[in-house]
Amino acid sequence: MIIGIIPARFASSRLMGKPLADIGGKPMIQHTYNSAKKSKLLDNVVIAVDDEKVLKVVKSFGAEAYMTPQDCESGSDRIAIVAEQIPDATIIVNIQGDEPFIKGKMIDEAIEPLLFDRKVQLSTLARRITNVEEMKSPSVVKVVFDFKNFALYFSRSPIPFVRDAKTNLARVQSAEIYKHIGLYVYRRETLLKFSGLRQTDLEQIEKLEQLRYLEHGFKMKIVTTDYDSLSVDTQKDLELARRFYEKHFKHQEKITKR
Repeated sequence: MIIGIIPARFASSRLMGKPLADIGGKPMIQHTYNSAKKSKLLDNVVIAVDDEKVLKVVKSFGAEAYMTPQDCESGSDRIAIVAEQIPDATIIVNIQGDEPFIKGKMIDEAIEPLLFDRKVQLSTLARRITNVEEMKSPSVVKVVFDFKNFALYFSRSPIPFVRDAKTNLARVQSAEIYKHIGLYVYRRETLLKFSGLRQTDLEQIEKLEQLRYLEHGFKMKIVTTDYDSLSVDTQKDLELARRFYEKHFKHQEKITKR
């Protein structure tokens, strides 16, 4: 069984109560759940919560929820706790709760390598950066990978650094710089093994859980996608998400209700 688990942490340091943030009259976590349900490869989608307020809201829109501790070190640690309670789940997808408009096709793209190659234990998504603002932003995680599309490193800094470029625009135009999209697909044993690993130095320095995998020797398959995502980390991101919803979804939902 392929299961999607959405970790929803209430006490976000940059946007408190983030899962319940209102976007077009619905909490963000409901948008993420509805978007994930559009995947054609997922057999089920559940939500991992750490707060009674979020649990109540999640149940109100009909999603299956699991309560998890508040002190989990990362989203992967949180979903590992849920995965242990679902023994039939052989492939687990970590769908970030702050990605309200994640496309089902993106989820399916990330799953496919594990279906076609038994050697692939873990995969994630990346999209080429085409503007200077994303390249410079520490909120946009960058990834470099080898010729077989296995991750070499993740960073909040622009990587690779294009030494001969004279301007930031030239750096974006002259090199393939990729944005990491934080959706992960794991084989069950890989996820459960990860949750038992200690946090690593680079993980703590960059505040990126995926570096724990690389530092412990795991190989992570990178799937490049043409689709983009809108991750909500700050109040500014939330305002962008609200405008995006008004522009792309509000009219569509009105037609559906008729």
